[in-house]
Amino acid sequence: MKTSLDCIPCFIRQATDTLKMAAKSENDRMRLINNFLQWIGEVDLDQSPPAIAQIIHRRLRGILPTDDPYRAAKNMHNALAASLTPSIRRRIEASPDPLTMAVRYAITGNIIDLGAKNSIGFGEIYAELQSAPQQPIFGDMEAFKKAIKQAKTILYLTDNAGEIFFDRLLIERLSDAKITLAVRGNPVINDATRSDAQAADIGAVAEIIDNGSDAPGTILDDCSSEFRRRFGEADVVIAKGQGNFESLTEKSGNIFFLFRTKCPVISSNSGFDLGTYVAANHFTRKDISCN
Repeated sequence: MKTSLDCIPCFIRQATDTLKMAAKSENDRMRLINNFLQWIGEVDLDQSPPAIAQIIHRRLRGILPTDDPYRAAKNMHNALAASLTPSIRRRIEASPDPLTMAVRYAITGNIIDLGAKNSIGFGEIYAELQSAPQQPIFGDMEAFKKAIKQAKTILYLTDNAGEIFFDRLLIERLSDAKITLAVRGNPVINDATRSDAQAADIGAVAEIIDNGSDAPGTILDDCSSEFRRRFGEADVVIAKGQGNFESLTEKSGNIFFLFRTKCPVISSNSGFDLGTYVAANHFTRKDISCN
């Protein structure tokens, strides 16, 4: 998926959010944002949004005193999700269709995305989780269920910290397949890394690997050879979040994308309305005035 002009304001917001969190003073923030605005015009819009975001956040980390400026936010969202998952697990267990209910909650967790929004707190997350059982899932849940049932190996690509706790609830409901969960190789925005997978105790239900990349998506050419091997050998790939959709939607294979449409560009490229819960492995682009 190529980058739209409408992605540029989002990149600028991400940069200013990052600098607000990590720069030491207002003078530093202004100096660094001016520096950022000078080189943002050099990026190649023929690349995918995660490829451009990778370049931006690498440069930001290079001029900041930390290599993980979102760490405090990730810790907060992990703690929040950990406090909520026991009650959600009980709701899933009580459902007449636990797998579909677990998919709903996993997609609900996708709102914990600081690449798409500058903040999200307890009240908003709690309200979204309360409404999750009534949310329709668009795409093809029956195809998803069939693929999961037949799979011997599943590769689960995560998106964000906090959200990863709800991913675990879905993994608990998958088939008897061997499940491998892949996180980012290095910090970028609030995307999940190994420490977040360990915080969610993912090791109890799946093997944990990282993809060797610091892109906020899955750019296969930038991933490790081991990850690419796992990706190619998996019977089913579950790809969470908009970043994985942006970077993998043109790839062939048995890839199911689970995400919430959170911006007009994704809505246009996926063919689903804003706010939709999506579980799909094929898409029909719709034309809207977003370019």
